Order: sequence, then structure tokens, then C-alpha cells
Amino acid sequence: MISERAASRLQLAVPPGERWWGGAVADGQAMPFGHSPHRRNLATSAGLVDDDDAGANQSAPLLVSSNGRYVWSDQPFEFAFDGAGAGGLTVQGHDLVCGQGEPTLAGAFRAASTEHFPAAGRAPAPAMFAAPQYNTWIEMPYHPTQEKVLAYVRGLLDAGFPPGLVMIDDQWSEDYGTWRFDRARFPDPAAMTSTLHDWGCTVMLWLVPFISPDSETFRSLEEHGWLVRRPDGEPAVRRWWNGFSALLDLGHPGARQWLNDELHALMSEHGVDGFKFDAGDLTHYRDDDVALAAGRVAQCEAWAKLGADYAFNEFRACWKMGGQPLAQRLHDKPPTWGHGGLGSLIPEGIAQGLIGHPYICPDMIGGGELGFLIEGAIDQELFVRYAQCAALFPMMQFSLSPGRVLDDEHLAAVRAAVDLHQRLVPDLLVLVDHAARTGEPILRPLAYAYPGYELVQDQFLLGTDLLCAPVLEQGAATRRVALPPGSWRGPDGQVTEGPADVTIPVTLTSIPVWTRNGNSP
Repeated sequence: MISERAASRLQLAVPPGERWWGGAVADGQAMPFGHSPHRRNLATSAGLVDDDDAGANQSAPLLVSSNGRYVWSDQPFEFAFDGAGAGGLTVQGHDLVCGQGEPTLAGAFRAASTEHFPAAGRAPAPAMFAAPQYNTWIEMPYHPTQEKVLAYVRGLLDAGFPPGLVMIDDQWSEDYGTWRFDRARFPDPAAMTSTLHDWGCTVMLWLVPFISPDSETFRSLEEHGWLVRRPDGEPAVRRWWNGFSALLDLGHPGARQWLNDELHALMSEHGVDGFKFDAGDLTHYRDDDVALAAGRVAQCEAWAKLGADYAFNEFRACWKMGGQPLAQRLHDKPPTWGHGGLGSLIPEGIAQGLIGHPYICPDMIGGGELGFLIEGAIDQELFVRYAQCAALFPMMQFSLSPGRVLDDEHLAAVRAAVDLHQRLVPDLLVLVDHAARTGEPILRPLAYAYPGYELVQDQFLLGTDLLCAPVLEQGAATRRVALPPGSWRGPDGQVTEGPADVTIPVTLTSIPVWTRNGNSP
């Protein structure tokens, strides 16, 4: 590997055919970069418009190229592609590194990973991959109860779904930052988790790094100096999607120990297995915040470091932390076809892997953006296609209960998708172990193994032997698939020699998967 350091600026020519990935997962559908203009400021999350709400809930100071080049910094940088060839990539930041691996996309990723974010040797708990995840969010937003949680899970099991990981989402606790079960809603949480364990499920609880103002917890944490402060010394109180809260200083050893003690009490007293570490987005912090973890990215990174100590974890927002044992779910999406909806899952899943996050999950099946789902009819075909795509990811997660919202035909198709995921579990766990040792993505673009396929964004590889081409178009009767070089056994059992473009018929239950050299999925 060859690398050079620049104090604050890199200007790189982008020759025809070179393509780049990285930066912010939210830009996945704009990747690969290089053929059209694109810019992103990773320090503020601002994208093509100067708007701090433009995205980048998962991001890293990394760009990787199909020619084996990469750009890295330990700090956020701003980058821009002009889409015009010579001088096509400009990067501005601090201590920028331009590195060179083998002249492929895989070579660029491996060189950057080895040098800057080596694999931790650990992965999230195998149970996170071995069965579907069931999140209470959409079925009971802001109103979970012990009775509702048990009824929700029982309904899934009775509808033929396997036991899996149960995530109890927002408002199970007394208050934000007061991480004790609300006994009016959960009168006997230990009995609840015991029942769920008896049913074969594991249990995670949602939490955020926010503290409700004027609560007893707030007063205690303020007295200890464990809250983020404004420049005038007063505790910072910020608006987030549930109102206004103070922020725990995640860089303070005392604050981290306090939160760990709270979480371990939930595990030991009530049998909780782990936690969904929500929020931590860059947009909740300011550059002039006074804290031991100072600045936007420092707090976000500290939140992820805390979560990495728990085998059962989930993150929707993350800064850097490539190669670490963190389960990363895509941001909430509307229940729509195409751009921003179902069509975004594969490009953004690819982007997650190429910034160093191999343990990935798409959004909740059908789309988890609550405002679109409270009212209105469910698009049952979309729900099925979403489930089929999710079944091919390392992890899949439900929130809406399929047995409640689908008719018999569509419910059977979703159960078939889950059955496929369950058949893939042995292969997925092998890939999880490989990722823990090497940091390599589990879900990969075709170009990772086959240069020349950089622009294929609606297919992906699982490892090296499974080529996945889920149906993504509404009302589709056929699916066009690009097969790279090699022998590929298709869904009909026929072997096709690549490279080849094939078009196959599809029905509601079709989940097209090809196996390389006849290896069985």
C-alpha cells in the first residue's frame, strides 16, 4: 500500500470509469460517485443542500475507489465530485490520507480497513442473525405495555413466524434518562422477559442519550457534571423528535459508568438481553458544546463505543466505528417503491458495508417511517417485496405484524421469505465470523468481486457464492439480472455461464438467488 498525507486538502483526478463509494450511507443511491456532481460535509451531515437535516445518520471519513484508491482521515472532511474527470474529487479536512491498495474496490477497502479500522474480532450476538427481529414501534408507538408486547409476539408465533429477537421500543421507561420500567405499563417486567425467553425469544430495550429536564435524574447528573453544557456553562437542552431534552456527556467516565450501571441492572433484575441505542445523530450536537467528548462526531462515536460492549445492540446513527461489533439498521423509510423507499435498501446496504459496517439490517419491513403508516391501507405487494429483500440481508426486522395486515396469499409469501432467511442462517453465520476476523462486508456490490460491474445497484453478493436479485418493481412479471463471470445455478436449477444478462419470469413468491459454481444456499 502506498499512502501520502496532506495537511488539509486533496485534489484527485477521476479518470473515466473510476467509481467511488463512502462517506454517508444516506447517499447510497447516489453511489458510485464520479460520473456526476456530488458533495457532502461529514462534519455537519450537510449534503447537496446546506441543510443539517440532509441525512448522514451513519457516516465515516472514508472514500473507496474501484481503482484501489482510498481517502481517509480520523476527523470529518468535506468532499465534492465535479463529475468532469481531471481534478474530479476535492477533499478538505485535516490529516487526510490518500492510500492505494490492489487496483480493485476490494483492494481499496481491505487496505483502508487494515490500516485504519481493523476488525475487532467480535460480532454482535449470533441470535441477531439467526431469526427475524420483531420491533414493537409501529404496532404500539409511544404506548407499549406488558400485555401488548406479549400479545404482539404471541400473534407472530401463532401466525407461523419463528421465535426471534423482540425489541421493546419507546416509552417502556419512566422517563427519558430514567431507565426503569414504568410499572403502570409493565407491572412485572421480569415475568414478561421470562415468558418471552420461554417462547424462544431474546429481549432488547430502546434507549437514547437524552435526559428529560427537571427530572430527578437530570438534577443528579447536572450535579455530577455529566451533562453536555453550552458555552455559558448551563446544561444544553436540545429539541429532538420527542421534544426537548438534555444530553448525557458520553465522553465522561462517570456518565458512562452511570449508564452502564443502569443497563446492567435491567439485565440482572429483569432478564433483558441488550439494547437498541437510538439517536446519537450528529444533528443533536453543536461544535461549541462543552463536554469531555467535545463536538458532534465525538459524542456520536462515544455512544457507539458504549454500545459495542453489549452483544445485543442496534444503531441507526453512527460515526466511524468500522470493524466494530455493532448492528447497524438503515434509517426509517416511507412505505414506498423506488427512490427513497424499497429501491434504496440495496444501495444503502452496500454503502454500510463499504464504510466498515458488515452487520447490517434494512429498515423495518414495509418501511418504518411512522407518519406514513398510522393511517391508510397497507400496500401488500410492497410489504412482500420488502420482506423478500430483507430476508437476503444479514438481519431482517418486522414491526407491523404481517398476520394483522396481510391477506392469506401475501402472508404466505412473507412466511416463505422468512423460511429462506432461516435456510441461509448457516451461511450467514459463516460470513459473520469472516467479517469479525477481516472486517469485510457481508453484503457486497458485484464490483467487490467482479470489476466492471460498478453500476449494478439493484443486485448484491452475500460473500462470494450467493448472488441476490430480489424483485423491486411494482407489478413485475420479469426480473433482469446481470450474471458476472463464472458458473451460476439459478432459481430454476439451470446453470448459466457468465458473463450474461438474463431475464427470468417472476411471481409474487419469487426471490431470485443464484449460487456460484453450484454451491447450495
